[in-house]
Amino acid sequence: MTDHREVRASDHDRDRVAEVLRVAVSEGRITLEELNERVDRTYSARTLGELDDVVADLPGPGVLPEFSPSQPSPRTAPLPVPVGGDTLQLHTTSGRVAQAGRWSVPPYLSAKAGRWGKVRVDFTLADCPHREVVLDIEITSWFGDIVVVVPRGWVVRDEEVVRRWMGAVYNRPPVPLAPGGVTVRLTGYVQTGDVWVRYRTATT
Repeated sequence: MTDHREVRASDHDRDRVAEVLRVAVSEGRITLEELNERVDRTYSARTLGELDDVVADLPGPGVLPEFSPSQPSPRTAPLPVPVGGDTLQLHTTSGRVAQAGRWSVPPYLSAKAGRWGKVRVDFTLADCPHREVVLDIEITSWFGDIVVVVPRGWVVRDEEVVRRWMGAVYNRPPVPLAPGGVTVRLTGYVQTGDVWVRYRTATT
C-alpha cells in the first residue's frame, strides 16, 4: 500500500492545513512571520508528507493531537450495542478503506479515520433489510475524512454527532424519507476532520 506521505495533496488538504496555521497564530504558537512562511510552504506542497512537515511541531485540537485511551469519548449518549455482534468495522489510521458495490448491510457499522485517513461507505447498490442503520463515526486527528453515499429516498440523520474544534458534517437531504427508504443514524464524534454525505440515484 502506498505510504500516505507520498500521496498527492489536494486543494482541500492545503486549505485545512492553512486553517490550522491560522488557529496556531491566534493562540500565539507561531508568529505572523512564521505564518506567512508556512502558508507559502502549504500552498506549494505537492504531497501529504510535505503538509505533515508544515504542522509537525504544532499540537492538535485543544492540547493533545488525539484522544488517549484513558480519555472518555465526547459522546452525548451511550453507544447502542448491536444484537448478536452483527457489526461491520471500517477503520484506518492513515490509508483508505471503502465498502461499496453489492453488499449486505448489517444493522450497525463503525467507521474510524485517523490523520489523512479516508473511509467511504457507499450504500447505493447495497442490500439493506433494515429500516434503520446505525453508523458510528470517529475522526480523532487532523484531516481525516468519512464519505457516506446513500440512494435518493434514504435519509442520513446527523444530530447525534458531536462536532469538536474544526470537525464538520456536511449533510443536506434533497428529498424526504421515501416509503421503503432507510434511515442511517450517525453517532460518534468528529474532532477535526469532515463527514460528507452524498445522495445519489442508484444504478445497476
